[in-house]
This record gives sequence, C-alpha cells and structure tokens, in this order.
Amino acid sequence: MGNPEKDVLEGVGPRLRALRQARSTTLADLAAETGLTASTLSRLETGKLRPTLEQLLPLARAHGVPLDDLVAAPLTGDPRIHLRPVRRSGLTIVPLTRRPGGVQAYKVVYPPAGRASTTKRQTHEGYEWFYVLTGTIRFILGEDEYVLTEGEAAEFDTRLPHWLGSADHRAAEVLTLFGPQGERAHLTPR
Repeated sequence: MGNPEKDVLEGVGPRLRALRQARSTTLADLAAETGLTASTLSRLETGKLRPTLEQLLPLARAHGVPLDDLVAAPLTGDPRIHLRPVRRSGLTIVPLTRRPGGVQAYKVVYPPAGRASTTKRQTHEGYEWFYVLTGTIRFILGEDEYVLTEGEAAEFDTRLPHWLGSADHRAAEVLTLFGPQGERAHLTPR
C-alpha cells in the first residue's frame, strides 16, 4: 500500500510547475510575486523540498487557484469537476480539467470590447485550440486579424504573437484547449 500523504506531496511540484508554465511566468517573476526565492520555487517544483502551508498560500494566490488545486487531496470517488472561476486581467477563466500537465481545458469569458485591460499580444510555448461558445471574438495572430462567431473554432501555435478578446459590446465565451508542449487538438471525421 502506498503512503497517501507522500503521494499527495509528491504531486505538488508538477502541479506548481504546470501552473507557472501555463502562465508563461519565470521563476524570477514568480519569486518577486510571492516573496519566495527562485531557488526555493525550483526546489518545490522538482520535489527536492517539501512544501509548507506558508509557501503554498502565496503560490495559490499568485496562480489564482484555490489551495486545494495545489495539493490535490486524494479523490473521494466523485468524478465531477467542481468549477472554480478565476479572475485574471479582466477575464473570467474556469478550469475544466484538474490534472497537471498535458492538455488543459478552460472556459474563458472575455469582457465586452473596450473593457479588456490590454490588447498586448503575448507569446509562450504551446499550442492552443478554441471554440466560440457565445458572442464574437476578435483574434489577432501575428500580423493577421480574424473575427470568429459562435460555432467557429481556431487552432494556433502560441509561439506566434497573439491576442483574443470580444469583438463587440457583448461578453464572449470560448472553450479552449491548451497544450504546453505543442499538443494539437485533432478532430477526425467518423
């Protein structure tokens, strides 16, 4: 029989690394945000240091996730994912997957056009696919700009400069899949 406490603690490091990489944040940036040293953060992510509550609280705050998401206590047998929206940079992000690493799914709500905190394009490692659930999305990829409406989808390499936001006076919702190592979402016909 395994040791449940040890198994839970061993899973914290990979979850911390996956959260940091999903935000495209460096160890130095996260250190400045949390007050922990970059060395401590690295040792936590690699499992060379057992996390304490005093370390996990600022990390949960910085990543915008509940402490439970960092610790991932043993499953109770309930397969439902308890959705906990996170608000970041004017967006509402609802994580739909709970395992660290690999392809992650999110529902993202973009505020009406003009209310976004920035239209600055970003780049980071990975590959993203999104599907417009409601509203209209303005999507800038490199030098090109697209408008996607309900029912349309796009996929792209996130190393290209990109930005997404609502294209009009209404909020817009998308379902997005993100793979940090460049995993692609392939839809195959039956």
